[in-house]
Amino acid sequence: MDTDVLTDMIIQQTEEAFIEELDKKTTASYDTRKTKIRRAAGQMATYEGRRKNDPIYKKMIMYRDLYYKYRDLLKKKYRAEKVNKARR
Repeated sequence: MDTDVLTDMIIQQTEEAFIEELDKKTTASYDTRKTKIRRAAGQMATYEGRRKNDPIYKKMIMYRDLYYKYRDLLKKKYRAEKVNKARR
């Protein structure tokens, strides 16, 4: 019987699948770490700008506030019409 050859094939396939799974996890953790580093760097840069009273930070805050203001105005203007349309 060739059970020994069959067993070797199964073990080899299992090892290959395991190695592929390890490679995927390594890549995913690398991407996650890179994302965390970028996010932290952005937060620290914003904090530093606020701490030093940077004019760029003040403009950023002003335009962020204007964005939310205009977004809310658009919602107020078109919301009732779109709610009625969505109900149909």
